[in-house]
Amino acid sequence: MNKTLELIKDIVSANNFVSGAIAIGIVLSIALGCNCGKNLDLANLAKNSNSTASNSSTTSDAVPSNPVVEGLVKDTMRKFRGAIRTKDFTELYNDASTDFQGTYTLAQVESAFKAYTNKKGVVVPILDKIESTDAEFDRQPSIRTEKNLNILVASGKFKTKPYNVRFDYEYVMRGGEWKLLKLIINIP
Repeated sequence: MNKTLELIKDIVSANNFVSGAIAIGIVLSIALGCNCGKNLDLANLAKNSNSTASNSSTTSDAVPSNPVVEGLVKDTMRKFRGAIRTKDFTELYNDASTDFQGTYTLAQVESAFKAYTNKKGVVVPILDKIESTDAEFDRQPSIRTEKNLNILVASGKFKTKPYNVRFDYEYVMRGGEWKLLKLIINIP
């Protein structure tokens, strides 16, 4: 995984937004799809929830409505925009799932999005436009199951100018709330 992070740093330092976003997506997909030697047992983490198992599974079995999913996506985008604006990803990181935090350090997240923070004068105005734009989902938001957990999948774009903002997010139910599990953002 260290070699992969070095590759991302090389790509990001070249200020190539598209390549950087693709590399970040690949790393996030690989890391979140495996234990990567960290002994991260998602099935056991689910047992540590404070809510009752029957209430949690019933709540997370149903796919939330598109307006609810769009609200989650926009909230994540607001936190991402704030992180880019201030170059401080603490709020986004702290609000993410413990699964995400167990895979990445705050420093790794900050480093992965350095190309965006370096170009915040261009990126932030584009992200500002998301508030007044509807999300266009590539496919209906859905629930997939992995390691006995229900994971909410949402991908699509916001038609903003001069560039569309593409997103590919996943959320996992923790403490009765959907928490960020996967974060891929692409601004050409």
